[in-house]
Amino acid sequence: MGINLQQEILLMTGTTFTSRQYWQKNNSEDGNSLSESEQLQDACWNGLLKEMLPEICRDDQKLYLWQIKENRSCIDIQLSEYPEEPDPFFSIDPNTILQVQTNN
Repeated sequence: MGINLQQEILLMTGTTFTSRQYWQKNNSEDGNSLSESEQLQDACWNGLLKEMLPEICRDDQKLYLWQIKENRSCIDIQLSEYPEEPDPFFSIDPNTILQVQTNN
């Protein structure tokens, strides 16, 4: 099997960027009952990641959204060509970094 191209994006919650409402795809009534983090995750699953971050999500890469991990102050978005757990050594997830550091 060849090399699996992977990309990891951290979106910090509680910022002015994530509090914007422009990335909501539909104005459903239940959207107001979701937390900011849940609304952001919903927007990513609905395909709005390229609209929110056009300079990060390039069109020439065929990466698919495989997983979103919710942390206390951020969400970790994992994109790749096919599902595979990212290498902890190269991860930008704060929880993963702390685990790798304690093992060293």
